[in-house]
Amino acid sequence: MLTKGLFVGIIVAIILQRFFELRHSQRNAAYILAQGGRQHGDNFLGIVKLLQVSWWLTMIVEVWLLDRPFRPALAVCALIAIFAGQVLRYLSMRSLKWRWTLAIMTVPNEPVVDSGPYTYIRHPNWLGVILEIAGLPLIHGAYLTAIIFSVANAILMSKRIQTEEQALSENTHYASVFANKPRFLFITGFTRNASSF
Repeated sequence: MLTKGLFVGIIVAIILQRFFELRHSQRNAAYILAQGGRQHGDNFLGIVKLLQVSWWLTMIVEVWLLDRPFRPALAVCALIAIFAGQVLRYLSMRSLKWRWTLAIMTVPNEPVVDSGPYTYIRHPNWLGVILEIAGLPLIHGAYLTAIIFSVANAILMSKRIQTEEQALSENTHYASVFANKPRFLFITGFTRNASSF
């Protein structure tokens, strides 16, 4: 019972973090528009919000109703994945600064960011999301949630990345700067430029 309560507490902390990120994104979006920038799409935010809420609820239901056992070794691995995801997302936000938004936005004549984790991969923020979605449910053995939502996230992310890279390629020098950088570490399934989709 104690571990289940702690698990729910971690989920609540992640939910609060997401609300903070939403407000941060809205402030940045307002600033970008004030600088003459424009929004290219909402990046499937309606579906993303539905996926997030479903993910939180499903893992709680799986742990409590299916009485998933707490396995310390699995929990440690899951926490390491979550910590790595949090670090990647924080470094991404720090590198992008006011450019970090949930929607797809560009500012005329602004160079793309290729510092911090963007020195090595195109989408460190998305890699962080992948680690969190898979890792958080596994803290308390909710493997069905981890599998189902990792697959759903992969499908949605392929669309989001295609839209994002197309907008960046059309409005910045993104294609030339990131031409030889993988999207996620050395995974080649998502590599090459947006035109390959």
